Amino acid sequence: MMRSPLLAVVLAIAVTANALHFYLDANQKRCFIEELPTDTVVEGKYRALEWSEQQQLYTENSELGIVVEVQEEPSGHMVVKSTGPSDGRFTFTSHEAGDHSICLSTNYTSWFSHTHIRLNLDIVVGSTRPNAEHDRSHVSELANKLRDLNRKLEDVRREQQYQREREADYRNLSEATNARAVWYSIAQIAVLLATCAWQLRHLKRFFEDRKMR
Repeated sequence: MMRSPLLAVVLAIAVTANALHFYLDANQKRCFIEELPTDTVVEGKYRALEWSEQQQLYTENSELGIVVEVQEEPSGHMVVKSTGPSDGRFTFTSHEAGDHSICLSTNYTSWFSHTHIRLNLDIVVGSTRPNAEHDRSHVSELANKLRDLNRKLEDVRREQQYQREREADYRNLSEATNARAVWYSIAQIAVLLATCAWQLRHLKRFFEDRKMR
């Protein structure tokens, strides 16, 4: 069978769920391109309905089967090739990073069949598998950063303690200086008062002596 010339390119993936439906003939294959990183789990769920001329609607047909083919591009390495019922699912894990084609077709082999199929497809792209070595390296890097952060915090704490001690010393020195300044001012006032009293007494005696003469 030849691939359909219509290829849907799905968006780049972290953890995504893509739901769509499309139509195809019994002898037609429809392919989608999915770009995947290494070791990524992909799960697909599909449900196919066949057109009934008698009922004039899409109905289930127990004889209808869906062929799922997944291969790596451009190497063509086949990852999945299976035939399931009209309502089924498939799962695979990407072994190499790059484009993967997901193709679906029916199990009908007659080129003269005019059966039309409506296919609902949900594709869920999960996160990559855990990489133990990468995780250990990441944890070790985080531990080193945490130790550096603890050392910096300890340096900040010591600097703050030093600043608090300097502030306390400066405050004590300021209080002592202010206290000395107050006592010095009081001493100056006392000296001035004593000087004034002595001068007044001296002037009093001076005038008394002159009056007696």
